[in-house]
Amino acid sequence: MTDQKITPASLAAQAMGWIDPVTRAVVPPIHMASTYLRDEDNGYSSGRIYARADNPTFDQAEATLAALEGGSKALVFSSGMSAATACFLALAPGDHVVVPKVMYWSLRNWLATFATHWGLEVDFVDADRTDALAAAVRPGMTKLVWIETPANPTWCVTDIAAAADIAHRAGALLGVDSTVATPVLTRPIEFGADIVMHSATKYLNGHSDIIAGALVGARDDAHWAKLRAIRAQLGTILGQTEAWLLMRGMRTLFPRVEWACRSAQTLSERLAAHPMVAEVLYPGLPTFAGHAVSRRQMAGGFGGMLSVRVKGGERAAIAAAARVALWKRATSLGGVESLIEHRASIEGPGTPCPPDLLRLSVGVEDCGDLFNDLDQALRRADNA
Repeated sequence: MTDQKITPASLAAQAMGWIDPVTRAVVPPIHMASTYLRDEDNGYSSGRIYARADNPTFDQAEATLAALEGGSKALVFSSGMSAATACFLALAPGDHVVVPKVMYWSLRNWLATFATHWGLEVDFVDADRTDALAAAVRPGMTKLVWIETPANPTWCVTDIAAAADIAHRAGALLGVDSTVATPVLTRPIEFGADIVMHSATKYLNGHSDIIAGALVGARDDAHWAKLRAIRAQLGTILGQTEAWLLMRGMRTLFPRVEWACRSAQTLSERLAAHPMVAEVLYPGLPTFAGHAVSRRQMAGGFGGMLSVRVKGGERAAIAAAARVALWKRATSLGGVESLIEHRASIEGPGTPCPPDLLRLSVGVEDCGDLFNDLDQALRRADNA
């Protein structure tokens, strides 16, 4: 853009300052082509052959995300699951991996079924305890330590720097699911992570209108080449329109996340004093178990996600969710609209999620309106 040092917020807002070289448009086009012209000498001077390997519409989103995360390269995928599973498919049967007990439920299920049957040795641990991580790794055998921080849906926090040290001492890579923190609040590569994963469906896009995933690599090395090959060979590429929408969403990433953080902090403090609430789980509360670690590795806020445990147990939690008006009863997170979900009933048997827990994804509505709606729903549920 210029020789002036530009903040990440400005880089995101202007999509790295990109201007179309032909039309001078400030918004990139959507390249719908699936194939590219070959030169008369039988080469491909454009560097592009077929859209299953790459597409020009990916370029801006990937370059912007890599810059925001402080990484070398980024890859966009067809979903968060396809991005995350690529990290495990890059390993070999017999390899050992360490993953959290509390994590995105679909990935947890995949690791416990497909990945295990395929041949990975998977250990589930309390990843917010560094002693548990250290005890689980097997030097020379563990190839990947995977953490999610803050972890959905209890928002427990893992010390990224400590996890990186543990992984690297064992000869393993560290992968971090940073979907909830986003690069607005945490840049895991700065703490030693090798790979950062995002369910880009969530905050990066932020408008609940695409399914997408992304990986950012600390290094453009042989392992990164393997991840790129997996995306091309399995066909887990993002659609052109979805890639364009993802870039559109990332341009407002910083103001959206900052707004959600402010509201989540206020809501967590007010709900902690609510007579119908047994406990609020939010890294921004000084009483939260992971607050000290959060303060070290999250800058500018503690995220837009919190959970409440409702007095009266599962019945009262479900009843409260049924009585909201402004909050929307829907799964997913990170959009501009605020969502509420009884998470245990989504995850089903075997979930580590308490049955009295409601997960809240805070959007960009007026914070007072959001609290008032929860207040009336909790009180009506208590009287039901």
